[in-house]
Amino acid sequence: MKHLKWTLALAASLVAGAASAEISDNVVRVGVLNDISGIFQDTNGMGSVEAARMAAEDFNGGGKNIKVEIVYADHQNKADVGNAIARKWLDVEGVDAIVDVPNSAVGLSINTLLRDSRMTFLASSTASSDLTGKACSPNTIQWVNDTWATGNTTAAAMVSRGGKDWYFLTVDFALGKGIESEAQKYIEAHGGKVLGSSKHPLGTSDFASFLLQAQGSKAQVIGLANAGGDTINAVKQAAEFGIQQNGQRLVAFLLFINDVHGMGNQGRAGPPAYGSLLLGHE
Repeated sequence: MKHLKWTLALAASLVAGAASAEISDNVVRVGVLNDISGIFQDTNGMGSVEAARMAAEDFNGGGKNIKVEIVYADHQNKADVGNAIARKWLDVEGVDAIVDVPNSAVGLSINTLLRDSRMTFLASSTASSDLTGKACSPNTIQWVNDTWATGNTTAAAMVSRGGKDWYFLTVDFALGKGIESEAQKYIEAHGGKVLGSSKHPLGTSDFASFLLQAQGSKAQVIGLANAGGDTINAVKQAAEFGIQQNGQRLVAFLLFINDVHGMGNQGRAGPPAYGSLLLGHE
């Protein structure tokens, strides 16, 4: 699993730099900061915490008699909550690195806070491409996917299949806006059009009005620039509206195997043309 990889890599790098780094009491503290109670809890949540613990056990001191301790917290998909937790970990609890962090708004806030501090941020679930762009920090390493890759690869796959006209259902925060922006650039650069976009709040349960707007646009492709529970709900309700049966194609830009299971038979009645299918974060 990805979380095993990044925790072991972090511990190894800290051990390698132990001569110059200050590791109090020979303990490397890794803080798993993610969504334990919200829409990303199935793809991150306590599963990430357990994976980090397994990695710490596998590392077993790295031959240097250094202990790796895992702490965790729920950022509740709120940048201010995540920032407060990170500040406490930095100033009070001696945490050496923060990992995971689904939700780009939270991740970007953590990235700013930790810049030029003694802490490392391994953004293994923060997809905003700003982390390697305008918000690039020497303290941050982005791991796995970003909005540039997600937006471009999925748009390219659909445009090559004749999907020229698009309408977006986009979660109204950094992740969704980033995916839509990157995809739109690709679509328009390759002769396609974006006919419209509907922005929805994080954690939306009723997509009826958004789906009706997408249906009314007559776009060939409806792009879901969201993730987690939002994607699940949108796919299920699109099946109820018969969107795909009426000729429009549904594309999920970020989809996890957990999401496919969560859709159940109702979602599978009209499955999306899966975009970036990430198998439970690898």
